[in-house]
Amino acid sequence: MVYLTRKEHFNAAHRLYKADWSDEKNEEVFGKCSNKNWHGHNYDLYVTVKGEPNEDTGFILNVKDLSRIIREQVVRHIDHKNLNIDVEFMQGIQPSVENLAIAIWKRLDGKIPAGRLHCIKLYETESIYVEYYGN
Repeated sequence: MVYLTRKEHFNAAHRLYKADWSDEKNEEVFGKCSNKNWHGHNYDLYVTVKGEPNEDTGFILNVKDLSRIIREQVVRHIDHKNLNIDVEFMQGIQPSVENLAIAIWKRLDGKIPAGRLHCIKLYETESIYVEYYGN
């Protein structure tokens, strides 16, 4: 089994909060991430596909195709957007890095033409990232 990873980048804003909590409770739980004026991150997204290389090409799949799929299914919908307001597939979901990784998986699952989606690794900052391996 071979694992192929493609890195993409996007910028997005969000606010972590629960509308039915007080400002004090939101600040206690989410800290500065509950800022009413939003805040943003420069995300790095790593999408890993696993499979066996094609005998003719030596590829699991063409990385240009993988990049195109990631950009079409994910990046164009979230780059320079507000995750709370602008992103349809994040509506009603707390836009934590954990939930965003799960949502990205769901956007890509079944769209990879060869191999199999193995992992979503999403860096929110240099020191905070999540890995998601599906259900």
